[in-house]
Amino acid sequence: MRAELPFRGYVRAIVQHQLLVPGVVLAILLLCQPATLHAQSSSGGPVPSPPPATPQPAAPAPSAAPAAEAPAGPAPTSPAPAPPAQLDVPAPPPPPVVDMQLVHSVIATALEFLGPRTLEPHSSRDFTLWGLGCLTALDPTLTFDSRGTNIQLLAGPQPLLSRPAPPADSVDDWARLATDFLEAARTHSAAVRSAERDDLLQAFFDELFNHLDPYSRYIGPSSASTDREARTGGEADAGITLAQSGRHIVVSAINANGPAWTSEIDTGDRIIAVNGQLTAGQSIATVTDWIRGPEDSALVLRLLSPGRRRAHTVTLRRSKVPPETVFAFASGPIVVLRVTAFSSDTAEEMSQYLDQATQDKNLRGLIIDLRGNRGGVLQQAVTAAALLLDHGVAAVTSGRDPQSNHIWAVQGGDMTNGLPIAVLVDGRTASAAEILAAALADHRRAVVIGSATLGKGLVQTVAQLPDEGELFVTWSRVIAPLHWPLQGLGVMPQICTSLGEADTNHALHTLASGKLANQAAITASRAARYPLSVPSILAIRKACPAALGNDRDISVARDLINHPAWYKTAITAIPDDVAAVPQMSAAP
Repeated sequence: MRAELPFRGYVRAIVQHQLLVPGVVLAILLLCQPATLHAQSSSGGPVPSPPPATPQPAAPAPSAAPAAEAPAGPAPTSPAPAPPAQLDVPAPPPPPVVDMQLVHSVIATALEFLGPRTLEPHSSRDFTLWGLGCLTALDPTLTFDSRGTNIQLLAGPQPLLSRPAPPADSVDDWARLATDFLEAARTHSAAVRSAERDDLLQAFFDELFNHLDPYSRYIGPSSASTDREARTGGEADAGITLAQSGRHIVVSAINANGPAWTSEIDTGDRIIAVNGQLTAGQSIATVTDWIRGPEDSALVLRLLSPGRRRAHTVTLRRSKVPPETVFAFASGPIVVLRVTAFSSDTAEEMSQYLDQATQDKNLRGLIIDLRGNRGGVLQQAVTAAALLLDHGVAAVTSGRDPQSNHIWAVQGGDMTNGLPIAVLVDGRTASAAEILAAALADHRRAVVIGSATLGKGLVQTVAQLPDEGELFVTWSRVIAPLHWPLQGLGVMPQICTSLGEADTNHALHTLASGKLANQAAITASRAARYPLSVPSILAIRKACPAALGNDRDISVARDLINHPAWYKTAITAIPDDVAAVPQMSAAP
């Protein structure tokens, strides 16, 4: 918009003020100057030039006394344009504050822990440069140059920071370098600057562990806290589960790990009062909250058992109860133990159920269902094997760290006195669950039914970090009692059910004739030795491909236990091994 008056306005003003002709000429000259004022755009963008002036008619000659004259005064002007509307854009939030000293402490602790424990040797330099790859992942304009004596952080071609490369195994120096580079990247890059501390560390360790095995990992403080509670139990309580039955709240399950297990509480009991508070009209959530409390504090429950007229009182001491991982039910003369994971009390739960089951003189066999069991605590798998083996080696672990090398031998007594055992597995059975299945099969103590298992034969050790996160580091390989590696290969079942019903029926018919249809794969899997090539692993596993379990598995297990001759044929399909206990060797 032009700031000056229109041409006619100037002429009119000249006439009104009776300017002389030279003044008229001067005004016209000023009007024709190219420098004009423009209104400013709030967006900072270009403002279009005004359209060219159109020719104006000649002004009349001034007269001494105009017929009509406006009062003397300043020339009228157009009203000033309103300022452009301003958008109400909220200010961006400030970047998160990151405690870089804590970041340094976490990285230094991790480098110290990783050094002697990974399966293959790597230096602090390797770990740090791998981890710093997270900066490129967060902001692709950031790169590193580590080819010379200095480590450089670059933004495109521009160096942002250069540091001399410390000695390869100097933990604290590399942790300091990592921290300095992270801080420099935060200063330069909005993408890195927007990351919270936990996100920054997660990105660092994700990139680091991308260069190792698939099971080593970092877990941030929040998730680590949840996992710890899952392993050890959360808030203290009685170890009972409640349900609604009509208008009443009743005990629907009792955790074998909890204080209620050995008390006079049974499933079906109605909860009348908790520490004197009546439960009538209360919700399950409210009553459950009443039952929880400080560890080792007193809990008084008033209960009414079905079929009784008089209520009874039970006093307990609250405790932290790990989640129940073993569930038992009877199927005629056969007991099924469903083991969902291996937590800190799994073997104890199995022991309690086995003790109850063996009280039945009509018990003919046991089915241990490990389908979908992703593993857990290795020691719990070994202890569970000890409940069913008189003696022998359950597993061997081998790694670089001397503390990772173990011969996990068991000696105790078979709680079932030699009863037939069938173990159900599928493609999701992993880790500690595979260790138990392999130990029972290799010692000819159980018949494995289902499909090839996942094949996770690597063991992790756990470090607690200064930020309350956790570092899971693979430090050993698992070797089965007959010396074959679990990693990649998994457990090959004696009876395969993953090839369809027709193939399963054929396997049972073959078993009835005194032979094992899957014998070749069983023999090949037990003859395998570390290191094993991928083609070799695939060639063995294709005989019984990994698959999800199905209802047919249970019926096959029942048939097997109900036919002792079939069971014996399947048991003896496992090769004899008279070799000495395998010697442990460090991982290459």
